[in-house]
Order: sequence, then structure tokens, then C-alpha cells
Amino acid sequence: MNDTHSHENKTRLVVFLTAVTMVVEITYGIITNSIALLVDGIHMGSHVGALGLSWLAYIYIRNNKNNPHFKSGTNKILSLSAFSSGIILLIFALFIIVQSVERFLSPANIAFNEAIIVAIIGLIINIISAIVLHHSEEHSDHNIKAAYLHVLADTLTSLIAIVGLILAKYLSFNHFDTVGGLIGAAVIIKWAIGLLKTTGAELLDYKSDIE
Repeated sequence: MNDTHSHENKTRLVVFLTAVTMVVEITYGIITNSIALLVDGIHMGSHVGALGLSWLAYIYIRNNKNNPHFKSGTNKILSLSAFSSGIILLIFALFIIVQSVERFLSPANIAFNEAIIVAIIGLIINIISAIVLHHSEEHSDHNIKAAYLHVLADTLTSLIAIVGLILAKYLSFNHFDTVGGLIGAAVIIKWAIGLLKTTGAELLDYKSDIE
């Protein structure tokens, strides 16, 4: 139970860090007309929801650890929260694709310097969050592992946003920024599908013959 309490505290800290960064990135994505930065902010928003669910799951488990109505224990609550976060990711990925296509068809001027600075700040926050969520119990808690993977995925999309903005700035081709948004969406979809498969199998008590 001590490990669960520790994971709850770590998840809560990352939720607040991610929420603040989300607001900053979305705000400056709109101000600077950067679709990649906006995508990264929206992606962080999906993580706020997903990590928030993980945090609430820990709280619920802590408050119901001795509840006799849970005949098989409360572990599946963690899988349910992770499964829900996978659905949230897919919805946001669809929104990102729509926004990227619209920006591709109607390019806008981008304030590159401001957008790059904010994207780098987002990357730093992601790295800090990954360090906070890193844990040694690789298989003891799927919820903290899912939260950790969420942050790693967000770190990747932050890198994509930065690279896209730099290429767009120095090669004078703003569509690199849009391409970065589409790549970020693809990463989100791939990760979300993997999450849904894993947690779905746990919820259904499905055991694969392939280890």
C-alpha cells in the first residue's frame, strides 16, 4: 500500500505540472499560429485527463481498499482508468488530424521564435515528469506504467513539434509544422491502440498464448 500511496503522490504532481504546461502551450499555439505547438498542447490536455483518471483511480482504491463489494479486489479499477484514457487519446488524435489538414489547406504565418521557446519549455516539463514517474516495479502497477508511457509519448511529440518548427523557420516552408502535427497524431493513435489492447485484455481476463 505504501507503493500505491507513493504512486498516487507522483501522479498528482505530474497532473499539476502537465495542466500548467497545457494551458501555456495551447495559448501560445493560438497566439503564434503554430499547429505543432497547438497539437502538443492539446496532446498534453489529453494527458491531463488520462493522468487525472489515474490519480482518481488511486484515490478511489485507497478509499475502498476494505470494501467487501469488490470480491476480486480493486486492481481492475486501474485498468479501467487506463482504458478510458486510451479512448480520450483517440478522440484528441482525430481532432488534431482535422486541425492539421485545415492548416495545410490554409497556411498561416507562424511566430517561430516564441513557438519554439514554449515547445522547449514543454519538453523540459515532460522530461521532469518522466523522471518523477519512473519506477522500478516494472509489472507491479500497470497504472503507474501507463502514466509513465503517456509522458514518454508526450515527450516524443514535443520533440516532433520542435523539429517541425525549426525546419519550417529555416527552410521557409510552414508545412513542416503541419507535418509535425500529423506525425504527432499518428504517434498518439499508435500508443492509444496499444493501451486499449493491453488494458482491454486485463479487464476481460484475457490471456494470450504468446508471451
